[in-house]
Amino acid sequence: MKLYNYFRSSASFRVRIALNLKGLAYDYEPIHLVKGVHRQDAFAAVSADGLVPVLEVDGVRLSQSMAIIEYLDETRLEPRLLPAEPLARAQVRALAQSIACEIHPLNNLRVLKYLGRELQLGEDARNAWYRHWCRTGLEAFERQLAQLREAGRGGPFCFGDTPTLADCCLVPQIFNARRYEVDLSGLPLTLAACEAALALPAVQQAQPSACPDFEA
Repeated sequence: MKLYNYFRSSASFRVRIALNLKGLAYDYEPIHLVKGVHRQDAFAAVSADGLVPVLEVDGVRLSQSMAIIEYLDETRLEPRLLPAEPLARAQVRALAQSIACEIHPLNNLRVLKYLGRELQLGEDARNAWYRHWCRTGLEAFERQLAQLREAGRGGPFCFGDTPTLADCCLVPQIFNARRYEVDLSGLPLTLAACEAALALPAVQQAQPSACPDFEA
């Protein structure tokens, strides 16, 4: 396997966590988004949308982190990142998509650059945008966890006693929230689940600081 990846990309971080949790080895191909490597012709031949991550696996290239992780979960069965039971699987997907579809798209690098370059918003305004949408989304995530706990879906992780797709999404989002100094008070279930995941060696080894292209 080969992972085309940027160390600070939340979506790439998700896939690194999933690969490590499953104990899958891969080659690391850095694609520096800030330097515009993703817009060069060489990467255009790899990625139709010019985004990371891209995973070369089983003779094909897959894009979009959620699709990549679900493919890995369906072809490399253990440990499972999505429950076998349909309702539980839907609940885990709902948690994961609350981050991947509701928080991350509003705060990714392309959006922040557009706010600054085209809309001429200063750094303080862009950071306020980030913090508002991240905090709003995490408050909703906390309420979802609370409802699941009330329904008996407890455990140290987002959903039960083992990490799932939801944890693969949560850890990168909290990492970036802390980078942008988002207010994380009043989110006890969310932060507890994140800390449970961060205690795992597989998650620690997926951290941006562990990537070969890491920049402080």
